[in-house]
Amino acid sequence: MKQLLVISLLYGENNFEKAIEDLFLLNQKTFFLILLSTFLIYVAVILYTRIFGKRSFSKMSSFDFAMTVAVGSMIATTILSDSVSFLEGAVALLIVYSLQLVAAFLRRYKWFRTFTDNQPTLVMDGTTLLLDNMKAVRVTEGDIRSKLREANVVKLSEIKAVIFESTGDMVVLHKDNNDTIDDWLLKDVQR
Repeated sequence: MKQLLVISLLYGENNFEKAIEDLFLLNQKTFFLILLSTFLIYVAVILYTRIFGKRSFSKMSSFDFAMTVAVGSMIATTILSDSVSFLEGAVALLIVYSLQLVAAFLRRYKWFRTFTDNQPTLVMDGTTLLLDNMKAVRVTEGDIRSKLREANVVKLSEIKAVIFESTGDMVVLHKDNNDTIDDWLLKDVQR
């Protein structure tokens, strides 16, 4: 209903019917241009992903997430916008893929990781909720309970730790017979 009101205000009473028709208009030329640009940009994404590697769509860091969002946006704009040609979209994608490759290389350096990545944060130590850490990463008790159920935890005594990763995922570490976690696994985790 709100959309109809906006259309009515933008087009006026006399052009309301025309505006509704325009919503469902797709001529043969437009259809084939969309079909061709979709095919070409799809091939470009596959080609770039093969060249630049699997990391192109990983969720390992916030930079990787930004890459995925940017690629999706560019694909949609290239396919549906009259003002962006296939070649412009393909070049923009090439630039984003190249930036992602450079960022993946620079992530070897701590200063760059500190600048681009969120730090993994311990949100639950054994059965103890770390409320300050939860508040810092904006995680609720309900979020943690949900993740514990997803990890098949049936008793709180099974939990060694819950870590909110830099990707936004929560990881549940279960207790084992040894009841210790190798320090290497918790190297970058904020406690």
